[in-house]
Amino acid sequence: MKVAYLTNQYPKVSHTFIRREIAAIEERGFQVERFSIRPTPDRLVDPADLTEQQRTHVLLERGIPPLLLTAVGVALTRPVRFLRALSLAWRLGRRSERGLLINLGYLMVACAVLRELRRRDCQHVHVHFGTNPTAVAMLCRVLGGPPYSFTVHGPEEFDKPWSISLQDKIERAAFVAAISSFGRSQLYRHCGHEHWGKIVVARCGVDRAYLEEEPTPMVDTKQFVCVGRLCEQKGQLLLVEAAARLKALGEDFRLVLVGDGEMRSEVDEAIAKEGLGEHIVVTGWASGEEVHAHLVDSRALVLPSFAEGLPVVIMEALALGRPALTTYIAGIPELVEPGACGWLVPAGSVEALVATMVEALHTPVADLARMGREGRSRVLARHDASTAVEPLATGFAAAPD
Repeated sequence: MKVAYLTNQYPKVSHTFIRREIAAIEERGFQVERFSIRPTPDRLVDPADLTEQQRTHVLLERGIPPLLLTAVGVALTRPVRFLRALSLAWRLGRRSERGLLINLGYLMVACAVLRELRRRDCQHVHVHFGTNPTAVAMLCRVLGGPPYSFTVHGPEEFDKPWSISLQDKIERAAFVAAISSFGRSQLYRHCGHEHWGKIVVARCGVDRAYLEEEPTPMVDTKQFVCVGRLCEQKGQLLLVEAAARLKALGEDFRLVLVGDGEMRSEVDEAIAKEGLGEHIVVTGWASGEEVHAHLVDSRALVLPSFAEGLPVVIMEALALGRPALTTYIAGIPELVEPGACGWLVPAGSVEALVATMVEALHTPVADLARMGREGRSRVLARHDASTAVEPLATGFAAAPD
């Protein structure tokens, strides 16, 4: 069976879990075609991402005119289906904060997807993220394309379900995957009970290299590491504020921020303003090997997020035997248990973050190692990429023609 994977931008530095998922699906005998609506804006450094980039068909690579010509061709050869899709795009646009014109653009992209899927003989489309790429897959289905499914990560889908027509997308899908039980519960809120049966939990998987190697023994380092895009929802500015308070308390520590993004300048300015240049390092984007090394060299991962799904980097840290200090939000408490494999603090509370970082700095190494072992056992049981795709593989095989 040939399956198409569709995303808005692929590959991306922060979406390596999609790459691992595709590899696991291919190991199960499926053929996978990769589609990205737009070219990725990231500077790719991981060799595996660079390989994926060569295998990915970018739909907007040649601009708007080819899309328009394809849409005209579909309208002429499938007039009834095109009018139905046009009507749906109109309804989506009236609800959407992005407006009617953008949603008509999604219809043009859907026509291009339809052409490529037929050319490559794909029997199913799977989409990551329930935003615009799922709108494209839904419109493609109305045009006569194959069944589609999609994975919802959050928080964006849950922040504006009406604006992105989440209910329509669920009801028209062959099945829907959530990455946590929390995510599934949120999807239940936005569809009728009769559609609950098509919503499954398909957890993100960790790269096999994290699972196969024996964890490096914990040492008494004073280093924390935070891995993620520098953006509002990840809470790095709050972490800088917490670091300033740790400095004022006279604590010995080092914080490595791994990542880049739209808030890089604000983070750099905050570090300079607080005089934290000797305590905080911002690395920019890093390869998988570099992320691995930073996690191994740390006392704990710290991730003070305000909004999440269930970050893969938490799974990676635990798999390497490093506890996680993060927040009580979304699917995180399904993996991180306070005292067992890390610490949880209320999102947005700098006081709780500071107090818990102090606790982590003074926790004996033997206790940190115990937490790391428990975290690793949980990841091995729930987030092995080779088995985490089972609900997706079952859904692909069972999807209607």
